[in-house]
Amino acid sequence: MEITKTSSITIDEYISGFPSDVQVVLQTLRQTIHQAAPDAVEKISYGMPTFTLKGNLVHFGAFKTHIGFYPTPSGIEKFKDELAVYKGAKGSVQFPLDEPLPLDLVRRIVEFRVEENLAKAGKAS
Repeated sequence: MEITKTSSITIDEYISGFPSDVQVVLQTLRQTIHQAAPDAVEKISYGMPTFTLKGNLVHFGAFKTHIGFYPTPSGIEKFKDELAVYKGAKGSVQFPLDEPLPLDLVRRIVEFRVEENLAKAGKAS
């Protein structure tokens, strides 16, 4: 599963660099994020798929044994009890590739991040 992430220009190109089974997982994650944040904009940032809405919303990426999901430290903190079953760090979580993605949890995290970003943007106006 080799891909030069920094050379990816679009999320489609990023996803196409992985085996077909991983592509399905990535496309499902992408669709879930889109449904939770329909106004978000896609781009590649930090060499990985990124969604922005009044600032960075979430990032994700595929690795050898997991999908990395990066909803910022606030997204991890808000859902820390549900995320406790996964490896992670201050602003990230690892979803094992050999387990189904917790799509409902991802959706709720993204919805939280949308509300958070919109509230911050409203205060800045």
